[in-house]
Amino acid sequence: MAALWTPSLLLSACLLGCLGLTPLTELPQPHNQPTSLGFNSSDGSLFVDVPMALRVFSVDYHHVQAPFEIVLWIMLASLAKLGFHWSGRVPAVVPESCLLIMVGLLVGGVIYGVRHSAPPTLSADAFFLFLLPPIVLDAGYFLPGRLFFENLGTILWYAVLGTLWNVLGIGLSLYGVCVLAQSSLGDVSLLHCLLFGSLIAAVDPVAVLSVFQEMHVNEQLHILVFGESLLNDAVTVVLYKLFESFLRLPSVSGLDVLLGGCRVVVVGLGGLFVGLFFGLVAALTSRFTSRAQVIAPLFVFLYSYLSYLTSEMLHLSGIMAIVTCAVTMKQYVEANVSERSNTSIQYFLKMWSSVSETLIFIFLGVSTIQDVHMWSWPFVCSTLLLCLVWRATGVLLLTAVVNKLRRNAVTFRDQFIIAYGGLRGAICFSLVFLIDDFPKKRLFITTTIVVILFTVFVQGMTIKPLVELLDVKRKKRALPTVSEEIHSRLIDLLLAGIEDVVGYWGQHYWKDKFEQFNRKYLRRFLIREDHQARSSILRVYQELERREQRGDEEAPPPLVDPRSHSRPLLPEEMDSIRRILSRNLQNFNNKQTPAYSRHTLHQDATIDKTRRPLHIQQSLGYTYNTITHWSQVMNASKHTVCSISPRPTLQDSSVPAASAQAGPVDPKSSAAREDQVSPQHQVPVGRAPKKQLSFVLENEKQQ
Repeated sequence: MAALWTPSLLLSACLLGCLGLTPLTELPQPHNQPTSLGFNSSDGSLFVDVPMALRVFSVDYHHVQAPFEIVLWIMLASLAKLGFHWSGRVPAVVPESCLLIMVGLLVGGVIYGVRHSAPPTLSADAFFLFLLPPIVLDAGYFLPGRLFFENLGTILWYAVLGTLWNVLGIGLSLYGVCVLAQSSLGDVSLLHCLLFGSLIAAVDPVAVLSVFQEMHVNEQLHILVFGESLLNDAVTVVLYKLFESFLRLPSVSGLDVLLGGCRVVVVGLGGLFVGLFFGLVAALTSRFTSRAQVIAPLFVFLYSYLSYLTSEMLHLSGIMAIVTCAVTMKQYVEANVSERSNTSIQYFLKMWSSVSETLIFIFLGVSTIQDVHMWSWPFVCSTLLLCLVWRATGVLLLTAVVNKLRRNAVTFRDQFIIAYGGLRGAICFSLVFLIDDFPKKRLFITTTIVVILFTVFVQGMTIKPLVELLDVKRKKRALPTVSEEIHSRLIDLLLAGIEDVVGYWGQHYWKDKFEQFNRKYLRRFLIREDHQARSSILRVYQELERREQRGDEEAPPPLVDPRSHSRPLLPEEMDSIRRILSRNLQNFNNKQTPAYSRHTLHQDATIDKTRRPLHIQQSLGYTYNTITHWSQVMNASKHTVCSISPRPTLQDSSVPAASAQAGPVDPKSSAAREDQVSPQHQVPVGRAPKKQLSFVLENEKQQ
């Protein structure tokens, strides 16, 4: 068996060198050289030996070396992942990332035993340029936009301030440990400790995704942990490069620290604007792919990867760029391309990210088998303990502040899972190898490997039982229905109207303003005319239909009520229901009936048009009078909004009640028409008013 495994493992060990993961010491000879070369003994001229006979069979491995070894590694990773999902009860106990690291450790051990030298390592260039972008692109493209932007303030609070808290806390504490252990750690400076603290504080989104997707925790907890890990990397990489620049300076002054803070802001915002630019360009390009739908998915991958490379070229945040580009593209590209193209985009992104994630964990295990390890009990144990303590205290303190501003407070159980779910991964491992050589670099590498293995194996394997023990709220088991989506949007519009009335410009107000701008300008400019939905209800239905067709893996299958005795609908019946619903919604949309909305509601001439929006700082009495006035106006118009008759004007509350009850007036008098209600809406004396039930759909005309 050893004789059979040896050639394949030797071939596989060269893969990382072909990818640029480790330099090759010997380059293969070109395969197009002549069969044999020699020199003439008389004049020294070059001659070619002609083969004596034609070869029937020959082997030219150097011709296919690089792609052959790449396929071998991907095949190994895919078979390991396939065996994991067919291993019975193992996935319920051991996370997939742990198994892949164990496979990598096994392969690295075999390579080390066969070659008697260290296996190839995972270089930072290969990780950041080839393996990380597909994972971040998949996470950004399928990011739940509503949850992410509703919790954006909390996510930024954790990602920015939480990262600074962990970096400074771990770095300064480790420097104190080095001062106490002067005999063995005396040559580690403060900047080296801060540099190591910046890389060890990075919460890896790859490890977080691989663990949290298997637990199906509630949406708020998942988006907080995942969003923090996604933006945490951008802050971590910037701080790492900042401290690395400080180490190369002869001395650090206060001006350097100030410029470093400005650099952090510029790098983050620069990556955001680069991603936004490429996302809008990708959306505009997809508008003209109606006659070449087969290449439409290609623009999603090209523009997103181009945004990442451009940001890295300009020394900006590539992670911020590719996430912003993916979120921007999702809003418009999905509406321009066909359903088959959307399906292709989804499955290719899932496949690409899954392969990259699998290779990262396997290479992480392979690269652990090294000859460069250096051990120090005080440093390793202190780092492991400080990572847990500083993250826990940071989450508790930051959450105590943010809960005072949130409507939905983060519970203590969720805080525990957020603190316990700070898993480290390949980002830490890749950054530690970039440190310039100094006497304790090998100690930093060993400590990083220990922290990664502890967080992935110990915390990753125990977090699922802790979620069940603490009874943390789980994710909803079914996709939302059309009725739920419509009611959710109705509540959003209602809250936006309330914020507008009372003068509080909160998230619903700004969200409503952006939706107006998006519908009026961006969608008209970036989406083709034939793909623009004329009704918001129809657009909701199309979105839910698209999500059902592509079969979101993030949404578990809905639970079936065992008490229900109704048979499941046949595919033909489902298709018939979809056709009927689409046709009826389109027919409703084509009806030219008077429609009212909060933005197009007719205002009476007597209402003061110069009324400025209220602010919280204004007096309570003025706010109460304005709200009372608004309620009187709405009471006066509530019978007309639900009617299909021509729209009357609103009656001002300052008009006396007697004038409102007057009879018909001369139609030539415009002033009287403004103060009077149509006679057909008056209720005769002595007769109970009839309740008329009618519906007016919202008519969203393109302005």
